[in-house]
Amino acid sequence: MPNSMKTLLQEIRSCTVCSKHLPDGPRPIVAASSKSRLIIIGQAPGKLVHASGIPWNDKSGDNLRNWLGIDSQTFYDADKVALIPMGFCYPGTGKHGDLPPRPECAPLWHQRLFDLLSGSRLTLLIGQYAQHYYLDNNAKSNLTETVHHFRKYLPEYFPLPHPSPRNNIWQAKNKWFGKEVLPELKKRVAACLV
Repeated sequence: MPNSMKTLLQEIRSCTVCSKHLPDGPRPIVAASSKSRLIIIGQAPGKLVHASGIPWNDKSGDNLRNWLGIDSQTFYDADKVALIPMGFCYPGTGKHGDLPPRPECAPLWHQRLFDLLSGSRLTLLIGQYAQHYYLDNNAKSNLTETVHHFRKYLPEYFPLPHPSPRNNIWQAKNKWFGKEVLPELKKRVAACLV
């Protein structure tokens, strides 16, 4: 890993910018290499990930790896996959689950990370926070419509719902996701990682 990426990752992992807003304290979680070809932009670490320090080390991560058609070894190889959340620390819990990602992180760190990533790549935008930030006015009126029209954002971005088990009901209502989106996702991920 080039020294500049190593230095930036150390800087991110030492960040305390929004510590006063984090009930469990700061523990920025990120994985990347200048060689990463697949970029996964998620929401923010959950409580289990905060405890382990390993990104996507929960049921949502299991579902995501299944969607992508890759194993854990590939998923956690930073030379292949960059795991970059919208908020790098666990934001705490609210009335209806985890709080939104802290808004300070993406503007502070994302562009600096992307500047150190080289080569062609595919960026997965997981959930509404990543989609609103990166697609801006090009996003559809809601996440379902944005994901349904995923081809509009290719080849740069591939919007996805969050793979939380809580979204099993959404998947059951939107059968097209499994029939149309997941096969195309697996195909593009495989091509990206060659």
